[in-house]
Amino acid sequence: MRAKCEIALFLPNSMSGIRATCVALVTIMLSSVSLSGCIHDAIIEDLSAPYPEWYEEMEFIDDPMSHADSCFSTPCVRNFTIGEPFSDEIWDETGNKWAVFGNVEGGNCCEHYLAATKEGWIMNFGGEYPTWSEDRGHTWQEYQPSIFSQLGCMEPKPTVPGQEGLGEGSIVQATNGDIISMGWFPYPSASGADQFYAFFYDAEDEEWSWCFNRTPEPFYDRSWQVEVIGPINGGLYGNGPWASLVISNFWHQVQNVGGQISTDGLNYEYFGFPDRDAGLDIMEVDLNPSELGPEWDFTKPHKEMRAFPVPSGGLYFPDYFIDGRDAFLDTSLNWWTGVTLGGNSLPSQYCAFDSSTALHCVTTSNSNLTHMLSWDGGETWENQSYDLSIEATGLEEWEFHSNGLHDLFVLNVRYQSFSGPDVDIAWHVRDFSESMAPDSRTYIGQGDLDSTSGAGNDIRFDFASMGILPDGGSFIAYQDSTDPDPLFSVELLLPVGYIAKSQTL
Repeated sequence: MRAKCEIALFLPNSMSGIRATCVALVTIMLSSVSLSGCIHDAIIEDLSAPYPEWYEEMEFIDDPMSHADSCFSTPCVRNFTIGEPFSDEIWDETGNKWAVFGNVEGGNCCEHYLAATKEGWIMNFGGEYPTWSEDRGHTWQEYQPSIFSQLGCMEPKPTVPGQEGLGEGSIVQATNGDIISMGWFPYPSASGADQFYAFFYDAEDEEWSWCFNRTPEPFYDRSWQVEVIGPINGGLYGNGPWASLVISNFWHQVQNVGGQISTDGLNYEYFGFPDRDAGLDIMEVDLNPSELGPEWDFTKPHKEMRAFPVPSGGLYFPDYFIDGRDAFLDTSLNWWTGVTLGGNSLPSQYCAFDSSTALHCVTTSNSNLTHMLSWDGGETWENQSYDLSIEATGLEEWEFHSNGLHDLFVLNVRYQSFSGPDVDIAWHVRDFSESMAPDSRTYIGQGDLDSTSGAGNDIRFDFASMGILPDGGSFIAYQDSTDPDPLFSVELLLPVGYIAKSQTL
């Protein structure tokens, strides 16, 4: 009984004494009443509260106490303040509990690279190896390469498992359930230096494998990775159900030198990108699918990939060219100038689909963000602005994800406050198909640390990262003074409807 009545912890401080009353009422008087009734009947009907009605319909998908020893950070469960989306009104400072994890669960000194799968995995490749949890963070697994790489690797090479040195990687689930990822080990180690290892999880065989790759193009800095929707007929690059495209953050953004591509997830070849002022032929691209499966809630890459998979096949790069035109990579791995079926370009480099068929884009300007939503393949747009100008000197990092099953959009922002420290927040937009206005703003962490991205800085938080689980719970990277390295948190308090819907999957 106690675990369910812990749901009452989301009540404001002024109601902190109600939990014991709730337990007593349930034990003595309401033993035949549902546990959710413990909250609604024994508390809500008798006492007023500053939070909205929908907040009454929240329950813990996990008992917070079950996370007491599931992490290496301390404490493993923390209270995150939640309140009005566009004012300083606070609803709750003690009951909105999130499970918190650190770099032991897949990160490194400066970042986490987070992603979710349709099976409910939380994946992290912020550090050396693919790391994941299949049970919302209660237990964690890590894949390290075997001494010898797999048969079929074009560049076979032995390694010393676990001794490849410091590294970092990228990871995302393909629409067929496979997991594509890579790891870069830049520093001299027992296995070598400047090593690119491809890691691949075959969903059908349920097995991990790896290959060494060292193609001659420069590779430096964090990788970004995305699926090219197939079937792929890539000529010299091979054929497959999809292609995996990897770019280097530094080289791609600074010199546009291209990336690496694979049609088997293990063997990568250099892949050139068009010049930013190239005059390519135009291809109309269908960005208006009639329906999409649940896998489309999990195929979004990190936003800095600046591309998104196209349901009809290929990969789309909005606002790629210097004049604002889009680029499109087709299933034969040929480059085009991309336009919508109506001949339009997209309004932002940062766009993605979800399973509702909604196309989401986000733009930024100074301390403002704008969420744009299209239901007709990018021809018309609805907008929602997020103005932080009265509290932020500028935006540090940001990321977004959406989930069509739950009609949920989450925008995560780390901003520089006027008072000095960086502040991590998350806006939740529930039922975005009905209204794009956010329902709440959650302050992730304490917001008491000023960090900077990039090598050479003592306190580093290099990029935002997040995901949404199939049950609708978010997990979000952040940093505050409680740990020398970035952390990430997993949402525990969810709408009852989310929990019920996820249990039917």
